[in-house]
Amino acid sequence: MKKNTNGSRADALKISIKEGSAGSVMNGVGNSFITPYALELMKNFPVQTTNIYIGFLSSFVGLVSPISQIFSTKFMERLSRKKIVLYGVFFQALIWIPIILLGIMQYFGLWIDYLPGLLIFLYSLFVAIGAFATPAWFSWMGDLVPESKRGRYFSRRNRIIGVVSIISMLIAGFLLDFFKTKGLILFGFALLFSIGMIARIYSFFLLRKQYSPKLVLKDGYYFSFWQFLKKLPESNFGKFSLYLGLMYFAVSIASPFFNVYMLNQLNLSYVWFTIINLSASVFSLIALPFWGKFADKYGNRRMLLICSFFVPLVALLWMGPGNVWYLFFVPSLISGIFWAGFDLAAFNFIYDSVRPEHRALCSAYTNMLIGIGIFAGSALGGLIAKFIPFTFGLGIFLFIFLISGIARFIIALIFVPQIKEVRPVKKPPLLLKELRYLSNYEHSLHHIKLPFMHLPFLTSLERKNLQKTKNLKLFG
Repeated sequence: MKKNTNGSRADALKISIKEGSAGSVMNGVGNSFITPYALELMKNFPVQTTNIYIGFLSSFVGLVSPISQIFSTKFMERLSRKKIVLYGVFFQALIWIPIILLGIMQYFGLWIDYLPGLLIFLYSLFVAIGAFATPAWFSWMGDLVPESKRGRYFSRRNRIIGVVSIISMLIAGFLLDFFKTKGLILFGFALLFSIGMIARIYSFFLLRKQYSPKLVLKDGYYFSFWQFLKKLPESNFGKFSLYLGLMYFAVSIASPFFNVYMLNQLNLSYVWFTIINLSASVFSLIALPFWGKFADKYGNRRMLLICSFFVPLVALLWMGPGNVWYLFFVPSLISGIFWAGFDLAAFNFIYDSVRPEHRALCSAYTNMLIGIGIFAGSALGGLIAKFIPFTFGLGIFLFIFLISGIARFIIALIFVPQIKEVRPVKKPPLLLKELRYLSNYEHSLHHIKLPFMHLPFLTSLERKNLQKTKNLKLFG
């Protein structure tokens, strides 16, 4: 009797939402508080030393993730995608145990000078193990989600996961503030990271139930990272990948220091620190319904174009008043709305541009460029924070934000006009007509409800369209 794969796929998409929500609990109570945890471990360190450690924490994490993804793509020839994802999720959960032990060591005064380095190593390992599963998951989901539902599904899924993450992070912020007032802040971190570990283990059990169609890899499907690099300048997808790597380089000059700026310079409580970080996520959830529909109608390239010229403003707006209400309503508003569109456009553009058998490879190699950018940008930001003696009266953090904002503008101006759309889309009417949805908060919030998934295959029509425009499709 023939298996009902349609039912299996529908169930898999529902499970994926639950699994993603469990993962977002881990992110909300765990990953989101790694920088505050690092600052607590280094509370007696000199300020300049603390800044450079924070820069290297972000830079190493950014590099090990894509390297791990590249190695994992070869495992798909020997192991099923489901097994790769399961191994990654389970062992990632276990890494929280030694991370928690670092706080115990700090409490008892053990190996104090080595704790920052150990945290960088352990959290990099945590990220690398999780990243090992990413290409397999990306490819797996690509075989489950209908192409026509891509923008709407992922915007809906992201909204549900985002709501769970916001709630988790908000509760975590209040808990940390409570434990801080009791002089038990390290116990608070231990509790949060333990919850994160349990949530990740729950993800593991949900993934075991999720249907996974068999992947057929054709002979000659594989190409090396070096072959990928050689085609970057001549292909549309190559220019897109290079753009992402350079943009994340510019972003990462500043991104490790927003949290340090709020906690060390503005001396915000953990509650306000959490609320300001969450405000961007709230505005992102409001904007996602608009971006999902916009992408399906008018294409990911046009959405990327719009968002790319607002993302640089985020760093520059952080140079404004250090007032919590300003930070909540101004840089967080712009960040939430336009990073939501940027990330969705970039994610879906890979699906649009790449054949199913190449999804894992192209995703891993693109993420490698992003990782190199994050590593270089974060390291540069850390070196600037430690060694640059002049800041033109801005202070070191605002000076770093200025450099990051200018670099983002320059990179967007150079690369975005060169990227072409890869599928037939409608030409939008006046942009302002579409942007009305962004101001319609009631409409947007009304659509925060349960989602269903997405992913594409290039159709013959899309391939013909690419050939006509002579936009050489990489690995198509």
